[in-house]
Amino acid sequence: MKKELNLEKDKINKLLLAFAVPCVISLLINSIYNIVDQIFIGKGVGTVGNAATNVIFPLIIIYGAIASLIGNGASANLSLKLGEGKEKEAASSLGQAITITFLISAVVGVLSFFALPTLIPLFGSTETVYPYALSYGRIIAIGSPFVIIYTALSNMIRADGSPKYAMIMLVIGAVINIILDPIFIFGFHLGVAGGAIATVVGQIVSCLIAIFYIRKIKSVKLTKNDFKINKSILRTLGLGLSSFITQMTVLVLFVFMNNMLTKLGASTHFGADIPLSVYGIISKINSLYISSILGIAIGAQPIIGFNYGAGNYKRVKETLKRVLTINFIIGIFFNLVFVLFPGQLVSLFITATDANYELFIEFSVLMCRSFVLIMGLNALEITTSIVVQSLGNVIKATMVSFLRQIILFIPVACLLGLVFQKGIYGVLYAGPIADILCFLACIFIFGSEYLKLSKQNETKEIEQEERQKINYHGPKIVITISREYGSGGRYVGKILADSLGISFYDKELIRLAAQESGLSLEYIEKNDQKKKATYVNNNDDRLFIAESKTIKKIASKESCVIVGRCADFVLKDNKNVLKVFLYSDEESKVKRAIKYYKLKKEHALKTVNKTNKERAKHYKFYTNQDWYNVNNYDIMMNVDKNGVEKTADYLRKIITKEEK
Repeated sequence: MKKELNLEKDKINKLLLAFAVPCVISLLINSIYNIVDQIFIGKGVGTVGNAATNVIFPLIIIYGAIASLIGNGASANLSLKLGEGKEKEAASSLGQAITITFLISAVVGVLSFFALPTLIPLFGSTETVYPYALSYGRIIAIGSPFVIIYTALSNMIRADGSPKYAMIMLVIGAVINIILDPIFIFGFHLGVAGGAIATVVGQIVSCLIAIFYIRKIKSVKLTKNDFKINKSILRTLGLGLSSFITQMTVLVLFVFMNNMLTKLGASTHFGADIPLSVYGIISKINSLYISSILGIAIGAQPIIGFNYGAGNYKRVKETLKRVLTINFIIGIFFNLVFVLFPGQLVSLFITATDANYELFIEFSVLMCRSFVLIMGLNALEITTSIVVQSLGNVIKATMVSFLRQIILFIPVACLLGLVFQKGIYGVLYAGPIADILCFLACIFIFGSEYLKLSKQNETKEIEQEERQKINYHGPKIVITISREYGSGGRYVGKILADSLGISFYDKELIRLAAQESGLSLEYIEKNDQKKKATYVNNNDDRLFIAESKTIKKIASKESCVIVGRCADFVLKDNKNVLKVFLYSDEESKVKRAIKYYKLKKEHALKTVNKTNKERAKHYKFYTNQDWYNVNNYDIMMNVDKNGVEKTADYLRKIITKEEK
């Protein structure tokens, strides 16, 4: 029997091999798929063929973004519902996602086919390239339903626990495409259309393999009713929205570069077609580098997330050092290859007899020694984005992923290329400028996250010392305390726990939930017990599930006091639970907020009311009950009647059955 990997104790190199290598391979397959296509088309058709595939590539990005919107959303929702133990809802969400995949893929295929003549010029095509792009694009558009379906389903298949099946499905399609490319392009002399046909045939085979898996889904049992669409599909799509947005930013960059290179290249001796063609080739070769470092970083996510949640910050630091070292080595290697051997690289994509061969090589050398001159620095940007996401800082991670391409590169390229009239050279040299600025910003971002680890380790040690005072020997009892903000309820709970000699869970519960979910302490502390009025992402639900599991584990093992987090609802079926709600009058809540939470007098009341509304919303969302409903609790007390200490003593006497 295969021994399971231990994220806490196994050697980090061993874990990285286990998690990162399959991820790198899967990402590289996609990159190689596109590169091989480009090589055969370049050899068979020449510069215009390469340019045509580059013009159509934004369409492929759109297909991938739509597939991610559904596939990533469905896989996240499936895992979420299964984690909650809601198998019927999990089945319904998956069935609906499959249905919507087929529907949307068909609609997108029809729309893109008929919109293609309009889209091609927008994607940066020249008049020379237009007919080739139209020929290639029409066939790609016909095959779009198949690529959307198998890409979306592959995410669901992984979530169902069959990552190898998904990888094999992709490999088979890629191999078929590679075999058919020379047959259709050279054997049948079909040019770019032959390359497109080979691609679509491979996609159809992968799609059929993916569809066949639907009957083998093992995590849930699908029925006909599960495939009927209702409004809950919006939640699934919402969970995939971040992936969709990220890919659409890549689309923006690609379309921007295509248009800038053709517009500005036309006024140089290179012309418009060569820069367009070379950029497509360099981008596809560069995808090998991006896939490698991205795969390493993604593979490190479970190691980082688990140990961060477990409070093992030394191991997190060690993992971060290892990932950065590996990715910088990979970055330096690819950087040297691009700078030292640019001509040899791009010569794979064009024949020496091509009329544009010399200019093609010249511009390739220029681009490799300008636009991607210091591309190795990007290793820090991509690693930082994934690491920050692993630590639960979703917004910051999204900003980092946008930093180089959208926030820095496009404005700098416009400034140099258009405002300062440096033309195409300004656009190319905007690349290393953006790389340097992004590198400096990521040093600060990555460094700040790294330094937080030491500070959080100190906090953990203090909390562990506080938990060593356990001397309660009576019958097991769990006291859950729900309390209004400013009521002094937390202090009542702490005094009560200390007087009984049992564990007190408030901030320590946050740390245990982080270990359970893999989310960062920073993220949990920021979002704990808050319910936003609008969209809730899957991290919010992961947090609630993790806290609920943690509460149940604690309650099964020891006597304790648990503050907040819907603990009364989570433990509603448990025996020996005393459910307490503590409140206070408005004036007293405001006074406590000013004194203990250092709120300004003019803002105190507003903050108190807002916080309590958030707690009530959170409770309502996850329990479907009113937070203030007396039927939810065994005891409801106004802390102001007796004060914090006497309220705690009153509860202690009830628990120990002493005479009042």
